[in-house]
Amino acid sequence: MKRLFTIAMLFGVTFGVHAQEVYSLQRCRELALQNNRQLKVSRMTVDVAENTRKAAKTKYLPRVDALAGYQHFSREISLLNDKQKSSFGNLGTNTIGQLGSQIGQNLTSLVQQGILSPQIAQQLGQVLGNITTPLVQAGNNIGQSINDAFRSNTKNVYAGGIIVNQPIYMGGAIKAANDMAAIGEQVVQNNISLKRQLVLYGVDNAYWLAISLKKKEALAIRYRDLAQKLDDDVKIMIREGVATRADGLKVDVAVNTAELQIARIQSGVSLAKMALCELCGLELDGDIQLSDEGDADLPPTPSTQFDTHNTSVSDSTAIVEARPELRLLQNAVDMSKQNTKLIRSLYLPHVLLTGGYSLSNPNLFNGFQKRFTDLWNIGITVQIPVWTWGENKYKVRASKTATSIAQLEMEDIRKKIDLEVEQNRLRLKDANKQLATSHKNMEAAEENLRCANIGFKEGVMTVTEVMAAQTAWQTARMAIIDAEINVKLAQTGLQKALGSL
Repeated sequence: MKRLFTIAMLFGVTFGVHAQEVYSLQRCRELALQNNRQLKVSRMTVDVAENTRKAAKTKYLPRVDALAGYQHFSREISLLNDKQKSSFGNLGTNTIGQLGSQIGQNLTSLVQQGILSPQIAQQLGQVLGNITTPLVQAGNNIGQSINDAFRSNTKNVYAGGIIVNQPIYMGGAIKAANDMAAIGEQVVQNNISLKRQLVLYGVDNAYWLAISLKKKEALAIRYRDLAQKLDDDVKIMIREGVATRADGLKVDVAVNTAELQIARIQSGVSLAKMALCELCGLELDGDIQLSDEGDADLPPTPSTQFDTHNTSVSDSTAIVEARPELRLLQNAVDMSKQNTKLIRSLYLPHVLLTGGYSLSNPNLFNGFQKRFTDLWNIGITVQIPVWTWGENKYKVRASKTATSIAQLEMEDIRKKIDLEVEQNRLRLKDANKQLATSHKNMEAAEENLRCANIGFKEGVMTVTEVMAAQTAWQTARMAIIDAEINVKLAQTGLQKALGSL
């Protein structure tokens, strides 16, 4: 018993796996929106636009930069020239040494005059030498220390610091940049809406094309069956001698033509379903099942959705809000206006609050010191363009002209959309009339075919007349299929024109 239950469960699972899904129009739309690659790319650009807007907002905040550096120079800065260095280096020699020489000359002069004896002069010279020699050395040492004190030690320079800049007034450039970033987000969203409508419009057209061909395939099979039944009847009548061979050949040609028509339509059905699968992101399968491909008439869409009196698309504001194309053009106009403000801000005064903290080695805050010493500062920077040869005027004028061009293009597209709406309304109206007329013609064709079949059985109508009645029936039924599909496509076109797809 358990084995039977297990086998039954396995069969049930296998059947569930291999059961073919039936795709409705709504399901095809959902799959297309999920799997369309262009929509996926557009959704990713939302993140780009959002981060761009956040980056623009940071322009209002202080900017802090840290700097650090090291430089090695082949020579160091010298505040003294070579002559001054030599003078300081020989300071004792040039002062005390010269004084000792003059004293020695004076002692010699006193000996010559007989004032001092040579022995006393010699003793005084020795005493003087013992005094001046250390003084000369001390003077030279003092001069060398002065040289060392003026040495800059700038062959190896280390520096670092932090700089803070806070915009106070930038001529409106920051606000214009933020407004442009916000408009950029709207552009991305409107672009997604536009691509979404185009995807849905393409899916609807592919879906109804596949349905149209599938219904025509079923109609061709029914027509082939009618012709085949007539062929069987004629063959019986030929054997009984009440019909000619020519009648049989006519019906054979009709059957063969119907078979060829079925083959052509089946190829078209496979291609149309493959195209639909490609739009929906499915495997290219020409044999998927669609919910509306039965032989029954298509259910009508409620007319209130397309009632002229219930739609206020003639109002310009409603059109702008409904159609993503117009919203994108409005975004272009707004972006151009903000660009004008941004250009104008470049030629207005800019006020910037600045501050900083720095370290340097060597430093000059207490002579030349070979150590790190810090320093902080704060100030205001003002930049005012004085003369630009009219550059600002020309750029602002060009930007305003670009805005006017964008506004004219928007007005032109708005008029074309109004025309598109009216054309689709008339198309839908004509399609509904065509459908009503086709149904009337179908009633007449069915009655004609019924009478022809009865007359043929009674022997009062020929094969040619029955075949003509069958052809008229097929044509009437084909007209109904075309009219139903035209109504659906016209409804889709009107929805797209109204921006409600």
